[in-house]
Amino acid sequence: MSNDKYIHSDVEDKIYSYWEKNELFKPKENSKKFSIVIPPPNVTGSLHMGHALNNSIQDLLVRYHRMNNYETLWQPGTDHAGIATQALVERKLTAEKIDKNEIGRDKFIEKVWEWKEQYGDIIINQLKKLGCSCDWSRNAFTMDENLSKSVIKVFVDLYNKDLIYKDKKLVNWDTVLKTAISDLEVDQREVNSKIYYIRYPIDGTEEFITIATTRPETMLGDTAIAVNPKDDRFKSFVDKKVTIPIVGRKINIIEDDYADPEQGTGALKITPAHDFNDYDVGQRNNLEIINIFTEAGKINENAPKEYIGLDRFEARKRILKELKDKDFFVKEENIKNKVPYGDRSNSIIEPFLTEQWFADAEKLSVKAKEVVNSKKTKFFPDNWSKTYFQWMNNIEPWCISRQLWWGHQIPAWYGPDKKIFVAEDEDDAKLLAKKHYKKDVDLIRDPDVLDTWFSSGLWPFATLGWPDNKEYVEKFYPTSVLVTGFDIIFFWVARMIMFGTEFLNKEPFKDIYVHALVRDEKGQKMSKSKGNVIDPLDLIEKYSADALRFTLLSMASPGTDVKLSEDRVKGYRNFLNKLWNANNFLITNECDFSDIDKVPNLSVNINKWIYAELIEAKSKIEKNLEDYRFDEAAKNAYQFAWHSYCDWYLELSKTILFSDNKEAKSEVKKVSSYIFKQILILLHPFIPFVTEEIWLKNKFDNSSKDFLMLANWPSGKINKDSNTEQVENIISIISEIRSFKNELNVIPGSFIDMSINNINDIQKKFINDNEIILKKLGRINNILNDDLDKPAATMVVSGDLFKIYFDKDVDLKLIKENLTSKQNRIQEEMNKILQRLENKSFVDRAPKEIVDQEKTNYNNLKNDIDKILVTIKGI
Repeated sequence: MSNDKYIHSDVEDKIYSYWEKNELFKPKENSKKFSIVIPPPNVTGSLHMGHALNNSIQDLLVRYHRMNNYETLWQPGTDHAGIATQALVERKLTAEKIDKNEIGRDKFIEKVWEWKEQYGDIIINQLKKLGCSCDWSRNAFTMDENLSKSVIKVFVDLYNKDLIYKDKKLVNWDTVLKTAISDLEVDQREVNSKIYYIRYPIDGTEEFITIATTRPETMLGDTAIAVNPKDDRFKSFVDKKVTIPIVGRKINIIEDDYADPEQGTGALKITPAHDFNDYDVGQRNNLEIINIFTEAGKINENAPKEYIGLDRFEARKRILKELKDKDFFVKEENIKNKVPYGDRSNSIIEPFLTEQWFADAEKLSVKAKEVVNSKKTKFFPDNWSKTYFQWMNNIEPWCISRQLWWGHQIPAWYGPDKKIFVAEDEDDAKLLAKKHYKKDVDLIRDPDVLDTWFSSGLWPFATLGWPDNKEYVEKFYPTSVLVTGFDIIFFWVARMIMFGTEFLNKEPFKDIYVHALVRDEKGQKMSKSKGNVIDPLDLIEKYSADALRFTLLSMASPGTDVKLSEDRVKGYRNFLNKLWNANNFLITNECDFSDIDKVPNLSVNINKWIYAELIEAKSKIEKNLEDYRFDEAAKNAYQFAWHSYCDWYLELSKTILFSDNKEAKSEVKKVSSYIFKQILILLHPFIPFVTEEIWLKNKFDNSSKDFLMLANWPSGKINKDSNTEQVENIISIISEIRSFKNELNVIPGSFIDMSINNINDIQKKFINDNEIILKKLGRINNILNDDLDKPAATMVVSGDLFKIYFDKDVDLKLIKENLTSKQNRIQEEMNKILQRLENKSFVDRAPKEIVDQEKTNYNNLKNDIDKILVTIKGI
């Protein structure tokens, strides 16, 4: 323990294995329960800064409740991440010259499991590096046997309730992966595009109607031209037919409100099979739906024969050339527009008409809305509930099928006439089929798998053992809080609430804490293309997991993105060293750690003061953690440990530790040890490694539970009295001396003489009574009751005037000149503010908070000038 510096690389792995070996993360039987389910990271994933923030918050809450004697469960696990994992393993096989279609579905799935066994726990081990205290003995995976069983049961139950059905609809289609994908997997990118103006000849006339489109290839599937009913320009064209150029098919000009007179030409080509809005127009107007693409994004047999088999973008080029050759092309313009890309395949997503499985999200949303409406589940910050309702109130059917091999295969079998039999296994499906056909028939299983979000929607109860094992469900469901990012409120949070209320008739969590993004220090989103991605594992290696955690937690302010800089992390590493050095100071001064379970006797003023500070810090931390103000809680803990204890109490204690007063010395040693022990407990949820290391080295707890993680959170209440106020007065005087030196640009370590001739008698007595402490900490040579006959500077403390005499190296004349210049600069700034405040137009138009801020700025500057004037006058 004699190391001068805390070396995290010698400590963190050792401490973590100690926690695991002693099974400290498992719930300990208690009547009070606290539970969190981890947002399962993708099995393909590795720790990024969003994970680091999210899991630091969860670990803080879990450790805090564990230390407050809750039976605490942090349920961990990973998501099988259907598309991401399949794409990754396919790439790996391609590199090995293996074609998945040649080896077949079963062999491919074996390969995925092999990959998962080898690489699937990388992110779990990285979460351990961060210090996450999950109950790893319960580590779950969405493809585990129990979770798979819950997925199948939910699908079958929902199908039997008519809440799952099969239908032919437009979906987001990835032409590379050849599967439907969810909105979450679509990345809307702003790109440089072109818009093309094309003339469609109107039958029986010499006239044309011109449309504008960014996707001319889709004209092969046009089934109408739409104009707005209020657009007089096209009144004479309505109900007439046009001939689609190149294709030669005749379609009607119809009226529909979707056509916007202000957009393009005001006339809109309608392609119901290849545009979500066009699909709605088609449904309203009973239009034909013509699909012109294959699953791979090539032109199919519904197009003129010379285009069949062409890639969609090659077809675009050829169509534009033919339109120009045949004089149907009007012009093209450069524009910026949003184009949907698949986040896994990086290819442009097509709206595509296919037969898919859907869940009736609208019906499932009824109870899910009610639990948030009635505040059974609360969002923090509350404004995220608006985002939740905005989506839930406009909810669309949820496409739950994916054309993949990796995932939960849909439990549906087809008879010879394509009749569907949904059951938990093939035997049950055959029984249903036999009942229907009155004989045994061969069934074919649906090859599709379920959307990853379907299985992760069951996470809060499936991971606890539902449906077979109810013990943990009864203990820990609903869970206490969900910590999540705002980007998955729709896709994950809403679906967990839907399934939880449907199958357990209870909300899955009481609170939902939505954290912000971690950005770079300039506030930019981290991205590989910008080259500004900060790897949390690099920072952990350089500065420690504790320093990274404390940085993220201290910046986790609700509704505000975290602007992360390496300097902040480096700064909090210094905080760890400060604690380490404080501990070394206590050991050097032979402070006794063995008997400090109870509050020692408090008769010395500084001891009464630091105990009052402890209780106040503890109360603030508790309140802020309950309110999910992690930034404030971190600030409270930091201020108390660094400033109240290390900067002030230990410095003040030296005047007693180095004195001859044995009784006071003994009390200070006990109190400094006791308070330091409480500091380790308060800080443990934030910075678990360094606090545990110091705790174990000092053998702070002689009972059987000799580890910090389960130590009781401090209790106790105290009111500040005149004794504690005296210490605050000492601190105030010393702080003012230091700040005064800084203001005058005088070396901080220089000594002064101080005259108390002009202060009131009570304060004078107080200063004389505490002369030793004030001289030592204030770096004062002499405290004088009379003024000296030499130049002085005047300092104001709580209305009292102190004369400060510096040594001969301090040029008071120069200081006076500098202060006068500073006074003039402040006065100029005050004049500008006053000008704004006297401007009626500014006061009337500016937001109230801006006007109030200007008034506050003016008053603060006025106080600064008043202080400067007193100092100038006294020089």
